[in-house]
Order: sequence, then structure tokens, then C-alpha cells
Amino acid sequence: MESILKAIKEENLDVPKHIAIILDGNGRWAKKRNMPRNYGHVQGSKTVEQIIEDGYNMGIEYITVYAFSTENWRRSAEEVDALMKLLAKYLIDCIERSTKNNMKVRVIGDKSGLDTKLVTRINELEETTKDATGLKFTIAINYGGRDEIKRAVQKIAEEAAAHTLDPKNITEELISSKLDTSGLPDPDLLIRTSGEERLSNFLPWQLAYTEFYFTDVLWPDFKKEDLLKAIRYYNGRERRFGGV
Repeated sequence: MESILKAIKEENLDVPKHIAIILDGNGRWAKKRNMPRNYGHVQGSKTVEQIIEDGYNMGIEYITVYAFSTENWRRSAEEVDALMKLLAKYLIDCIERSTKNNMKVRVIGDKSGLDTKLVTRINELEETTKDATGLKFTIAINYGGRDEIKRAVQKIAEEAAAHTLDPKNITEELISSKLDTSGLPDPDLLIRTSGEERLSNFLPWQLAYTEFYFTDVLWPDFKKEDLLKAIRYYNGRERRFGGV
């Protein structure tokens, strides 16, 4: 890590405040090793932990990861069941790690579609870490960008129907406040691994002016050196936010 930090300092790199990551390639990583897909997901969860630590040491303040989408339910029942068990274990382990590392954890997505025991663990994790002042880590579980916007619109429509909100007062800021990510800054950089180059319904509202970095590296193989490459790429971009 010392060499990474030295490079950031010597190259005067601007470290993104908020990085969003689509964790792609776990299944293919396992297949290359003649192992079941779940083995790749287990290794991928270990990579998440390491990248969180490395990213925070580099100066990143927010990391948001796409763990399970609303579309992932279409996978085989065996894989979905294994993923849910892995997520449940991960959330339990995360309490101890988050407390130790002063990390605030938040879970976004439609919790109504999750098992009640999993929701209980989510609530416990969020409650336990709510006052942490270190890295802000967000996990998207049963998350879909269109679903998130739909739910936000429903909340606004209910307020308008109850005459507690004048439609003329609907602003971008109001819509943002109704999203799952309310209170979080929009990501500066999106990283997607495994060579795919699409958003896959991840944070469509929040990524409006985010820089995208795509790499062929499969997620379980993603290391701090790869994160540094993404940061270097980010520094080569000119962020104009629609201006000149």
C-alpha cells in the first residue's frame, strides 16, 4: 500500500470521493477454475473487503457496490439460495468489521422482497454503524434503478394526492431525497469489471455525470493496483457537468 500511496502523492492524483462498483465476473472466475459459481461469489466477497480497506486508505470516502439486483432472481434457485446465504453471513461478519474499522454501512434496494431474517440483519447492521465516521459503505441488495425511481415517484404521488405537496414544487433535489441513496453524494467514478460495458440498471439517476471505467479483470482478481489504474483513468477525464 505504501507504493500506491506514494504514486498518488507523486502523481498528484485527485482521488474520487465516491466510487460505485458493479462486481462482475464472479461466476466466470469460478468456471475458469472448474469450481461452482458460488465459489466465485465467496471469493468476490473477500475482494470487496480488501478493496474497501484499500480504497479508504487511498482517501475514498464512499464506496457503493452492486451485490444483488432485482433481475438476479432470474438465476437458478440453487444460485439465488447460495447468494442469499452468503449475503446473510456477510452482513453478520460486517457488523464486527465495521465496528472495528469505524465504517458506516447502509443497504439500498427493495427490502420488502427479502427474507425477514435478512432484513433483521440489515437493520441491525445499519443501527450498529449509524454513528461511524469512517468510510461510508453502501450495499445494493434486491436493487434495480428503475424500481428505485418507481418507488420514489410513488412516494411523491402519494404526497401530491394527499395535498401535502404541490406538483409545482417537485424538483430534482426532491426526487433525489426520495431515492434509496438520499443523503449520499452522486458517484464520481463507476467501475465495472469483467469486460462488460453497461449499467445493468444500477443507479441510473445518480450516475448522470459519473465517469465510467471498464476493465476486463474479473472481480475476484481485482486488486489495489487495479483500483489505482481506475483512479488514474479518472484523473485523465475532464468533468464539465454539461458546461464548456
